[in-house]
Amino acid sequence: MANHKATKKDVRQSAKRRERNRYHGKTTRNAIRDLKAIKEGKSASEEMQNVASMIDKLAKRGVIHRNKAANLKSKLAKQVNALNAA
Repeated sequence: MANHKATKKDVRQSAKRRERNRYHGKTTRNAIRDLKAIKEGKSASEEMQNVASMIDKLAKRGVIHRNKAANLKSKLAKQVNALNAA
């Protein structure tokens, strides 16, 4: 365990950040799962905007890498576009 005041504070802060990052990451993963389950093109398009925004926020916060965010959005966009074409 840390002995310095500043180190103890840093431990508290990093624990808070970790919990916050875990919450946002899990929420986004659930939203992605729900988007993949949608079988209607119109509702999928609307939901895609929300999910893309969530993914961008994760990348901005550094929870996920920006390239992973781009890959996720690309794969989801392909699925949504396929639903709209059908």
